[in-house]
Amino acid sequence: MDIHTDIRTTTTIVITRTKAREDAALGLTRLQASFEQHGERTVMTRKYHTAPLKIAKAFPQGAGLGVIVMDVSPGLLDGDQYELEWHCGRGSRLYVTNQSYTKVHPAGGKGGASLRQSFVLEEDAIVEHMPEPVMLYRQAALRSETEVRLAPGSLWIQGDVWCPGRTLRGETFMYDRFDSRLTVRYGDELIASQRQLIEPAIQRLQVQGSWGNATHIGTLFAFGDRIKAQHVEAIREALDSLPDRSEYKLVVGASLTHRCGLAVMAAGTAAWPLQEALRGAWSALRSSLLGEPPHALVQV
Repeated sequence: MDIHTDIRTTTTIVITRTKAREDAALGLTRLQASFEQHGERTVMTRKYHTAPLKIAKAFPQGAGLGVIVMDVSPGLLDGDQYELEWHCGRGSRLYVTNQSYTKVHPAGGKGGASLRQSFVLEEDAIVEHMPEPVMLYRQAALRSETEVRLAPGSLWIQGDVWCPGRTLRGETFMYDRFDSRLTVRYGDELIASQRQLIEPAIQRLQVQGSWGNATHIGTLFAFGDRIKAQHVEAIREALDSLPDRSEYKLVVGASLTHRCGLAVMAAGTAAWPLQEALRGAWSALRSSLLGEPPHALVQV
């Protein structure tokens, strides 16, 4: 190592430590990662994280790179602010998951927890974000924000399942507040915006036209200029061939969004039938759009 390399390394360490101290002072837990396509491989070119978040493992996954995000804490506690930023360069391919359920603990004087994620995809980049379900404990409060910016030819897919509490312990809709927001831009154009605000204590969730008998909800969103009507039809055919899960009150449907996207919505009384349905939809989308089988990491 020459003196110039040594100076650059030392400078990077000092900047990283300073940034970590600044994040800690603001109460932020941050994870940032960048990916680029080098020849036929996607590689991680930059990584920064503060405890308790980290990228536990990165590995070749299909035609791209897979990463597993680890949270070494018990979950999201009162006052926690998580910010995750993903940047994918031109032609890169990324699959992201985590190692277990995201558990949201009771809120207190700090008003609950927040989780903010941003995805920036350059031309022809593909991101598939398939985390494990979110579990909202008694008196939990969570604000979840996802922001996506797409370039021509890029594709972003995300699946989510939300649980109303530890239902086997009789903890159902005992959390305080769940505020979920999604914003998607194609270049500078806003092509999708969604907000779901659930406050069980003041909302009539079990009435017709609301949740009815359902306790768990799930979504699969996909956005990109390559999405067409035939991809929704492929998903509907896959959903029609699912095993009968009527004992879990499973209801699922798929449709195109206003522009450059599709949405799959599912509801039921347990997490795993929703995961099964969303995996079937995701598999059909990968097959019809990318000509590829599903990733093997997702468990249902």
